[in-house]
Amino acid sequence: MAETLHVATGTKEEKYRTLLPQILQLIDGEPDLIANLANITAALKETFGFFWVGFYLVKEGELVLSPFQGPIACTRIRKGRGVCGTAWQQAVTLVVPDVDAFPGHIACSSASRSEIVVPLIDDNRQVWGVLDIDSDLLNDFDDTDRWYLETLCSYIKPQTTCEL
Repeated sequence: MAETLHVATGTKEEKYRTLLPQILQLIDGEPDLIANLANITAALKETFGFFWVGFYLVKEGELVLSPFQGPIACTRIRKGRGVCGTAWQQAVTLVVPDVDAFPGHIACSSASRSEIVVPLIDDNRQVWGVLDIDSDLLNDFDDTDRWYLETLCSYIKPQTTCEL
């Protein structure tokens, strides 16, 4: 298991290209889902300095707040509500350049200006959670973020166990 994170300087793509192999190494062989999600959020936050990085997991028909880095957040989100609930419902990544322009946006923090939400999809094409990243800058996410974050999320498997 890696105990340090090497943060690349340079372009966004260079940072992702350096980060993803480190995340793979970090979660390889660790069966605990919550531990893996916690380390992934920390690595993303440390590498990019995003305002908020976290996961919501589907539990009993709602997205429930799971490991995150940043200010306190909404605890539960219904399907189809806000950016996270819409990404869950549509099973697609949503890149929102201006959250104030997104119909039904849930404002957990007024400092959030743009957002990307990537669904976690299992082998049966069912969404079992989402990765949610907020920026305090407008239009901070693009196709580079989409591609690398979708790739990252494809590595995360729901069958990893977690004991609560």
